[in-house]
Amino acid sequence: MTSPIYMTVVQVAERLSVSTDSIYRWKRQGDFPMAIKLGAAATRWRLADIEAWEQSRQTCFATDLVGFD
Repeated sequence: MTSPIYMTVVQVAERLSVSTDSIYRWKRQGDFPMAIKLGAAATRWRLADIEAWEQSRQTCFATDLVGFD
């Protein structure tokens, strides 16, 4: 069994192309995977939890951009 991969808030934000403030806001709102406390000043997210969250999100594709000629 492989060890879980843990990500910092900066790594998670970069992966999702959002700000760290967005990650913390989603966390406060309960709309994001639980963070893991690895120590007094070390909060991390499991990569597997982030991947599962990504897969659960609804994807939207623009198929017709009317007025954008």
